[in-house]
Amino acid sequence: MSPIIRMHAVRAATLAAIVLLAGCGPAKKSVFPPTLSLQEVHAKAGGTWHVTLRVRNNSYGSMAFDRFQGTLRVGQLGGVLLDAKIDQDIPSFAADVTQVDILPTPDMSKALAELAAKGSAGTLPYTIEGHITGTPEQEDKPRSFDVRGKDWLSPVPGIPDTYR
Repeated sequence: MSPIIRMHAVRAATLAAIVLLAGCGPAKKSVFPPTLSLQEVHAKAGGTWHVTLRVRNNSYGSMAFDRFQGTLRVGQLGGVLLDAKIDQDIPSFAADVTQVDILPTPDMSKALAELAAKGSAGTLPYTIEGHITGTPEQEDKPRSFDVRGKDWLSPVPGIPDTYR
């Protein structure tokens, strides 16, 4: 093979490789389910709880979160339904909060009052589960992600009726 033909063949192969790679488009960012936890619960006068939910985006791209629908349980008691409008864009591997007021069951209120009586040494387990809808950065349609979080609530020292 002559050097001129070889040079044209190398150029043609290089051009073909560039065209093929350009057709691949941008790299798709991995999407993973978010996590949800209680950041704070404040027991208000009248029996309602002001709940601060913490939403963590575990994906490699930002995500526009719309809504959380699920159940909050404390201890081994029955739960209450949560329906929280999130309406936030959360960057990759970051978290943000949203708030919702709920009316707990009488047993849940009693459990929180008993926790307050124990002081900062007391703990109360909680479980929050349901689904979050959100639209990943590189997608047009929202997705529904199942979430489940378990942790403990404790009274915040010096701030009455507040638990974290």
